[in-house]
Amino acid sequence: MSVDVDTWRGVATEEDADRTAAEASDAAAVVRLRASSRRLLGSLLRPHRRLIALMVFLLLLQNAAGMAGPYLVKLGIDRGIPPLAQAHDAGVLLAVSIAFAVAIGAEYLGKRGFLTLSGRIGQAVLLDLRRRVYDHFQRLSIGFHERYTSGRVVSRLTSDMDSIAELVDGGIDDLVLAGLSVISVAGILLWLDPPLAAVTLLSFPFLLALSRWFQRASSVAYRRTREAIALVIVHFVESLGGIRAVQAFRREPRNQEIFDAVNDNYREANLRAFRLIAIFAPGIKVIGNVTIAVVLTYGGYRVLDGHIEVGVLAAVLLYLRRFFEPMQELSQFYNALQSATAALEKLSGVLSEEPAVPEPVTTTALPAGGSQGELRFAAVSFGYRPDRPVLHTLDLHIPAGQTLAVVGATGAGKSTIAKLVARFYDPVTGAVTLDGVDLRELTDAELRRAVIMVTQENYLFSGTVAENIGFGRPDATRGEIEEAARAIGAHEFIAALPGGYDTDVHKRGGRLSAGQRQLVAFARAFLADPAVLILDEATSSLDIPSERLVQRALRTILSGASSGAPHGRTAIVIAHRLSTVEIADRVLVLEGGRTVEDGPPGQLVAAGGRYAVLHQQWRDSLS
Repeated sequence: MSVDVDTWRGVATEEDADRTAAEASDAAAVVRLRASSRRLLGSLLRPHRRLIALMVFLLLLQNAAGMAGPYLVKLGIDRGIPPLAQAHDAGVLLAVSIAFAVAIGAEYLGKRGFLTLSGRIGQAVLLDLRRRVYDHFQRLSIGFHERYTSGRVVSRLTSDMDSIAELVDGGIDDLVLAGLSVISVAGILLWLDPPLAAVTLLSFPFLLALSRWFQRASSVAYRRTREAIALVIVHFVESLGGIRAVQAFRREPRNQEIFDAVNDNYREANLRAFRLIAIFAPGIKVIGNVTIAVVLTYGGYRVLDGHIEVGVLAAVLLYLRRFFEPMQELSQFYNALQSATAALEKLSGVLSEEPAVPEPVTTTALPAGGSQGELRFAAVSFGYRPDRPVLHTLDLHIPAGQTLAVVGATGAGKSTIAKLVARFYDPVTGAVTLDGVDLRELTDAELRRAVIMVTQENYLFSGTVAENIGFGRPDATRGEIEEAARAIGAHEFIAALPGGYDTDVHKRGGRLSAGQRQLVAFARAFLADPAVLILDEATSSLDIPSERLVQRALRTILSGASSGAPHGRTAIVIAHRLSTVEIADRVLVLEGGRTVEDGPPGQLVAAGGRYAVLHQQWRDSLS
């Protein structure tokens, strides 16, 4: 089982576009990721510079007020409680008590103000980060999403965000105050009594060595926990996303084995991290207690010898407590820091991904009056991988208003043509043009208005039927939405639904049949009124009655009735079922990424070539 799980993990990691796990052993890559995450953090904090400056002031106020306490204790002991032979001065004790109360109040106000501002800034940073990641995921090319598992997308927006939120909510002031305490305590001890300070500073090398070890070890450990939880989420999401196939093929036991394995890996990764804390936290405590014991012994002798006052020794011991207590708390907080750091590295890795299909630097507008729909492939070559070409120097001209059916065996390059026209990918060589304009020179908004793709998934979003049709043109009125549904032939079944056009289609349109979902998708495309319509296996999952309904809708769309175009609408129909091809003006037969036949369907049937064979096989299947 472990071998299978390792293989599955390797595949999942290969699909992870940020490549953090694959590059974890590459020191240069880790350095780049950390630099990228620091730049990301800087850009997130930059808009809050003034509030951060105020936070720093409040933190310094809190630290100063906290550091005043032990010194006031020294004054109270040495000045307010003199030896019995001397007269006591109640005024000094009262003044010290008042000053102590003021210091406590200042520390309270500083901490309260700091926590309020840090919470405000932290939530604003998280809001901005979530927005950036979501927006970036939407802008990344289809190729990215085809190799990046949905579970990892969920992991970036949930688990990784939660780690950063835990850091924000966990008390950044503890981390900063620990650093301030080191500097403040060291300076005050040197001022109060250099010999005692020297004894105290002997513990610093041990603290630094332990902290450096913990920093290096925990950095690796928490990066592994982020990778491990990502695998858990990936398997969970992918298994439930394909729950029908899982249950149909009785895959539950095998999926449970894999889940148990990745879940156990996550447990082991967390255990490794906790083992580090189990060494670090007690280690800090031991160093602190030994230091206090040594200072108490050495300081006691100095008091007895009359070299220092009792109040100085008491203050030194209190300052040591203020130094080591935050260090112990820091060990508990450090796991959140390391986990958030690893999460930020992964998010910065995603945000550094550049879209494979970028917006053009300089744009060219389509001819005045809107797109006519003329398409041309000029010596186009393309492959999803450099060593595996899919299309080989394809030259193809599709006049405006023509319906072209593309047929061929699986892997021949049919869907690749559709994806290039929709500009989900760019050609490796050559160019795809619309009305004489290279698609790479069109703005994304103009291209999406001119070219619409309807796929076999006929994806519907949670919401009403009307909202799903209106997705094709968000500014459409209710009347225009219903008119589009009538034109397509979807009005009757929509009106029969419990809520009519206001019926919730449920998740992915689960309330509707496959044919109904496809009709809604066609109504959406009809309402969008594109110059070019791409149908990628749009009827492959339908039964015969549903297919006939969809074909009638398809004829309506292709007629260009919505726009009144004299030449109809340009269409590319990718189909295995030749019943859909019957409505085409022209058929293109592909084999191995090359055109082997091209012409009107009747002419190709009469020629007795590959299409004629496919056509005969289809007719035999109907008889």
